[in-house]
Order: sequence, then structure tokens, then C-alpha cells
Amino acid sequence: MPHTRTAPAPVSPLVTVARGGPVPVTAPEPVAASEPETAPARLPNGDPMLVTRVRPPGPPAAAFLRRDRLLDRLDAAVLRPVTLVNGPAGAGKTLLVADWLARGRLPGPVGWLTLEPSDNQPGTFWAYVREALQTGVAALPEEVGAPARAEHVEPSLLIRLAAWINAQPEPLVLVLDECEHLDNLRLAEQLHDLVRHTAGRLRLVLVGRSEPLLPLHRYRTAGELAEVRAADLALDRAETAAVLARHGLRVGASTARAVHRTVSGWAAGVRLLALAAQDADDPEAYLGRIDAGPDALADFLLAEVLRTQPAPTQDLLLRCSFLGRVHPDLADALTGRRDGRRILERLHQENAFTEALPDGWYRLHPMFAGILRLHLRAAAPDRIDGLRVRAARWLADHGQYRAALDHAAAAGAWERAARLLVDEFALGELVAGRDAPRLCALFAGMPPTEHAPAAELVRAAVHLAHDEAATALRILEHVEPRLPADGTAFQLAAAFVRTGAARLLGSAPLADRAARRARELERRAPADLADRHPELLTLIAADLGSALLWHGRLDEACRALDRAARAPVSPTTARLRHDALCRLALIDYLRGRPGRAERRVREADEEADRSSLPPDSRTGVRHLVLAATALERDEVAEARETLHRMTTGGAPEHDPVVTLGSSVIRAKLHLAQGRPDTALRLLEETRRHALADRPSDWSRERLAVTACAAHLVAGRPQAAVAVLDDVPIRAPDSVVIAARARLAAGRDEEGTLTELRALCDDPEVGSATRTRALLLLAQAEAEHDGPVSTRLLTRALVTAEPERLCRPFRESAPWVRRRLRRLPRLASAHSWLPGDLRPQGPGPDPGRAADGEPAPPTEPLTEREREILLCAARLLSTQEIADELFLSPNTVKTHLKSVNRKLLTANRRDAVRTAARLRLLDGP
Repeated sequence: MPHTRTAPAPVSPLVTVARGGPVPVTAPEPVAASEPETAPARLPNGDPMLVTRVRPPGPPAAAFLRRDRLLDRLDAAVLRPVTLVNGPAGAGKTLLVADWLARGRLPGPVGWLTLEPSDNQPGTFWAYVREALQTGVAALPEEVGAPARAEHVEPSLLIRLAAWINAQPEPLVLVLDECEHLDNLRLAEQLHDLVRHTAGRLRLVLVGRSEPLLPLHRYRTAGELAEVRAADLALDRAETAAVLARHGLRVGASTARAVHRTVSGWAAGVRLLALAAQDADDPEAYLGRIDAGPDALADFLLAEVLRTQPAPTQDLLLRCSFLGRVHPDLADALTGRRDGRRILERLHQENAFTEALPDGWYRLHPMFAGILRLHLRAAAPDRIDGLRVRAARWLADHGQYRAALDHAAAAGAWERAARLLVDEFALGELVAGRDAPRLCALFAGMPPTEHAPAAELVRAAVHLAHDEAATALRILEHVEPRLPADGTAFQLAAAFVRTGAARLLGSAPLADRAARRARELERRAPADLADRHPELLTLIAADLGSALLWHGRLDEACRALDRAARAPVSPTTARLRHDALCRLALIDYLRGRPGRAERRVREADEEADRSSLPPDSRTGVRHLVLAATALERDEVAEARETLHRMTTGGAPEHDPVVTLGSSVIRAKLHLAQGRPDTALRLLEETRRHALADRPSDWSRERLAVTACAAHLVAGRPQAAVAVLDDVPIRAPDSVVIAARARLAAGRDEEGTLTELRALCDDPEVGSATRTRALLLLAQAEAEHDGPVSTRLLTRALVTAEPERLCRPFRESAPWVRRRLRRLPRLASAHSWLPGDLRPQGPGPDPGRAADGEPAPPTEPLTEREREILLCAARLLSTQEIADELFLSPNTVKTHLKSVNRKLLTANRRDAVRTAARLRLLDGP
């Protein structure tokens, strides 16, 4: 949003430092206000002032000394993959590289990133690198992706980034300034991987005080490293004299030599001496008296420089010292005057440790700012919090809510900090944002005595982020009467907390009411809400869909989850889109469509890969679906391994859908292994303990029909029927299991068969459910009408074949074996069935047509599956395929399983051979 200029409020002066002792600052006559600047850009997760970090510093001050000998060094250095510009604070590293970018011979376009301590997490670092390349080089394609979490980045994202760099028409330069902040070994390994994968197309320039954790010795040995070290950066005698002269100090050769000897060519030391000497009665004599070590010299001279500044300048510097970056208007807000632009520009022109940044911002040299903060704490420690609050107010008014929030919290102004989060419609970032852990930790420090409405809403959201739904609801019920009725941000925040709690508690009515209220409020919300904070409305839709799913309202759940899955692409919605797609896949499975469910999971995996979601933040619903579909194909070991990965992959999900689904699939695994009583005990434990406080008719139905199946496996048909008493049976797959129990118990045969025939003819019934219904009908008709039974069995086999649904036939194994012995031609035509269910003897090989040629795929291969097969044909490993196609290994494995299912093959070698014989790998 554009800056709006208002008259700064008057403030009482701080005490400043002067040679004659402390004096109060008097406000000078205000100067005319300049045109406001546009607000700096932000990263997708809302980080402020991005533009000042992804562009090099502005033109140097008039006193800046251009060093052609070092520019020539950099021209030659950048021909190698890695250039290190390393030296102490004040050596002139940043300005040297910035000057080289303006005047040197560059091999290609340049991306610049000034690093900060907060960038020391992989996700945050690579998000900023991505933005730096977009700003300085070219727009990155959407498929490269962006990290969704601060602490993680998927290797596939870096591979896609490397591929994009390699595809550029000329090499590109990436400058990382202040790289001493990067001390994360994993991040250094990732940066090394990028250098390795780009093979010289990326020219990395590392500027910092200390050596990065990269394998510099390896680069050095391979001739891939160029170095500009402290000795190179040091001023020689001629340069020392030139710097003094540029500050108006014409001194003799002996004085220049003395200065050079005293500071050992340290550029900042020479500048400090020059600035301090400018105010001396006899500059040359002053320079001749200085004799101290570098550290003591720095502290002394910085204090000297501060003392030589006019009182208004001292006051401004002290008030702004806690800011990383300062805008002239922000400085005016802190001083109560209107001289910020003039003072900051003068300091920059005088090269007085003030650096001009893009878009009108300035930065104090870190060494200078540190001394200023010490003076501020000594002079006015009780004023620091007030200054932070003023800064927070200005930053919030100018679209910098993240920085405003941090300053308000640091000042202990919790009501203001919470209000910023609520007014910005950013409460969802506590749950879904890339910065969620840090924000939750920040507000964990909010004292319990803070009861303002915004603070209570934030407190409730923090509890929600920790899956403490009951506590979040109690806080909400306590504060809701105090929320402003016409406050859209407050009311939408309350609706968000309520839908999130409803999901965890399994309450569809509660979620439904809150979501309807949210849709009403959405019409009153800012028009750009979906662009600024898409996670808020996406969370509400996803939570509503999950709550509706818990109650078996599948059509409504689909609509809500589809809204979440189609949310705007953003790091804050990445996990939500992935979760929504996986829950839609679960609904596909529940409707008897395992093939569609697997395809949806593959889509979710590719979404997660693009967003670099870490494995432990991906929903457990994914594993549930893959385990369930594997079991439908009678791949018991695969299903068991997938469930094991879910239980060991990360923190447990406090979600009733996941809890129920995990118990039901584990029970079905026990049934597949012939342990019905173990399955029954697991289901009873789930009913009595895990879901006792949040039951629904749908959950009762899922538990009951699974228990019914267990009793049937144990040979107890009467118990199987009894377990369904007083349980509503609505889902088609539940109807089939209930029908099987009634037929086994000899109850209501005619009514049951009519029910089954209706299911078989219903086009909305999925393949797995229809297969089981056809098999039951075939068994029932076998005693009365053999040809009808055969036709029904044939229909069941044809229905199951495309997805290789072996489990329904395994459940009726004795009858299927007997029947297929009498129908050898039918058995031979369906060699995809397990061998123990078909008569033994000569017959066509699995996956082959009657003439010995491979059978065509049961459904067409997707383009991605074809790409993976082509890689497999080159004998690439799973990891190598993942690297080449910019996917995760798990996504590759999922696609290969789908290929084997479609081609009726058992492994990738057979799949490649079959695809080659079918000419599926030929070019278009």
C-alpha cells in the first residue's frame, strides 16, 4: 500500500553525546515533506522489505574510493563457479562488490541477496534466493516451486532450480552478502549441491566476514574457487591517502603512512579516522596521535564519530539503532521531526556508515548500529519499548505488518501485536504459515493477564495449532461476547477458530455454522484477502470438509475439500492443498474407486514436491489411502509397510478421520492375515477410547461393518448380523457387507438379493463395491442358475481387472477356486488373479493375451508414467529418476506401482519389457 504522510507526533528528546557532556536535543525547524515512497515488496509468506534485500546497495557516496585493481580481480574471479570475498567488518566488501556489479565485466545477469540471521533455515533461505533470482535475472516458472516451510526444502525443488539455471542462455551470478549468517550445515550442503548440479552455469559470489561451510578446499583443488581475502581488501598507502583526501583531509605523506600503519589498511578505520579528524582543530596532529589496536580503535572512533554529529543527527541515530533498516518517514515518526530524509541522505553522502538501499530505505552499518544501541541503552533504557511501539505503529500503517508485529512483541505491547495479526486477517499463519512455529513461540510469551479480545483470539489460535480444540473453544466462548459485531476481521478470526476446533472434535454442525458465517463475512472482507492471506479461507474450507467427512456427508465434504484443493498457490496453502487432495482421495476410496484414489494421491504428491513440503508435514491420510488401495489389490505386505510409515513418519495427527481410518485399515490387515479376534479387539478399543468423546453415525457404521466382516471371517454369521443392530447402514460398501452377513446367516435372502442387484446396476457405485456385490450375487445364484452365476462372476472379473482388485476374490476364495476349476477358459482369461485362486496347469503367462503377445494396458499410461518408464529403461535407480524428473523418490515409487498395475506386471523390469513390446515407449 502507498505511504501516507502525516505530521509526526512531537516527542521529548533523548540525551545525546557531546564532547562537553550530555545535552538535550532540541527539535529543528521542520523541513518540507517529500513524496512518499511505495511500500517495499514482500515474500509470499509476508516477510517485509524484501526489495531492500534482493537488490544491491545504491550508488556509493561521493567519498567512496573506487578500486580498479580489485574490480579487475573480480572480473577474472567470476569466470569460476565460486568466488569468495572474505574480510573483517568494515573492509569494504559489500560496496566493492556492488561497485563491480555497476562497472565490471559480468558474464550474465545478477541476483543479489543480503542475508540475515533469520535466513539460516533451508526453507527461508531458498525462498529468498528464489526471489533474488526473480528480481535480478528472470521470472521462474511455476513448476520450479517454492518452499512451504521455513525449516525444510525438498531436494527435488533444488534440482528443478538447477535445471532452470542450466537452461538460461548465459551464466548467471548470485551474490550472497553477509554469508557469515549461514552456519547451517544442511543448508551449506544444499548450496554445494546447486553449485555441483549447475556445472559452472551458476557463478556464486560469497561475501562475508567468515568462511562459509562449503567445501572450499575441494573447490580450490579443482580450480573452481577464486578468493579476494582481507589482505587484498586492505588499502595500500596510496589508497589510504586517497580516502583521507576524499574526506577533505590533505595531509602529508608521513601522516598518511602513519594512518596506514595504525589501521593496517583497514578501510573502516581510515574512514573513522577521517570523520573524527574533520572536527578536530588540527586534523593532521589528531591523526598523528592515534595509536591503538583495531578493536579498541573501532569502539573509540565510532564514539568519536557519533560525538561529532549534530544533536538532531545523534538523536535520530540513537532512536533508529534498533531497526535493521530505516525509512526517512519512519525516522520522522521516531523523532517527531521532519528532517529524517535530509539527515540520512547527508550521512550516506558523507560515507558515515549509512548505506542507501532501494526504494528510499537506508541501513546503518552493523558495527555502527551496535555502538548506537549501547549508547541508547545507557542514555534512555526506559524509552526503548516506546520507540519500538512507535515503529510498530508506522510499519503497520505502511503494510509492514510482520516487522510491526515483531517490534510490538519485543516491546511487550501484546495487545497491539495480537491486534496486528487479527486486523491483517493473518491468524491462519499460526496454523498453516511457513513461519507458524516461530509465531506460535512468539505468542507463547504473551502473559496470561492479557485479556484483550485480539489477544484472546490469538491465544485460542495457538491452542488450535497445538490440537487443543477444547481449550481453544473455551477461550472463544469467553471472548466472543466482547468481539465488535461489525469487526469483520474479529468475526472471521472467530469463525476460523471454531471450524478448526470442529474438525478436531468431529462436529459437523459446529463447522457448518462457522463456515456459513465465514462465507457471509468473506463478502465484507478486503478484496485482496485471497492474495494476501489465502490460508485463512482455505483452512476454513478444509476444516469444514474434514468435519463433514467425519459425519459421512461425502458430497458436501467433496465440495468443501475441492475449494481447499483449488486454493491460490502459496507457501501458506501448500500443506492445506496437499491434505485436501488426500482427503478427496479417501472419499474416492470410500466410494469404491481405489484407482481414482491412487491417482488423486499422486496429484497430491506432485503438489507436495512442487511446494517442497517435508515428509513429516504431509498428511497421514495419504498413507491411509495408499494402504487401503494396496489391500484391495491383496498386497498385504505393501499395505502393512505403508501403515508403518504413517505411524513412524512424524507427530501423530489428532484428527478423528485419521484415527478411525488407521484403526479400520489395521483391522482389515488383521483379517487378511487370518486374525479376526485381534481385529475385533482393536476396533473395540478404538470405539471405547480413541473415539469415545467424538462419535458420529458414520464412525459407528465404519467400525460396525468392519467388525461384521471380522465375525464373518471367524465363521460367526449370527454375531456378524447382531453387530449391525441399531447401526445406520448407508454407504454402498457397508450395504454389501451387511448383505453378506444376512446371506451367511440365512436371513431375508430375497430382499438382500434385490438390494445387491440395485447396487450392481447403479452407475455411481465404485468398482470395488460393485465387484463384491457381483460376487455375492454369483454365489447366491450358483445353486439355482449356473449360467447366471457364471455371467455374474464374469462381470465381477471384468469390473475388477483394470484396477487388479484381488481382495474381493480372496474374501470368497473357496467358492472362487471351485468355480474357476469348472471354468478354465474364464480363469485363463484373467491370469491377473493370484495363482492360488485359479486352477493350476498350462495357460497363458500373466499379462499376456491368448496369442502370447502382451495384453494391452488396462488403462492408458499417463505422460508422467511414460516418462518414468523411459528413465527405467535407461536403468536409472529410483533416486536417479527422481533427480531427473524433479520428483521425490516416493512419488516415483507410486507411479511405478500404477504402471505395474496397468501393465499387469510385477516389477519395473517386466514393465519396461512389456511397454517396449507394446510400443508404448516409442516417440509420438
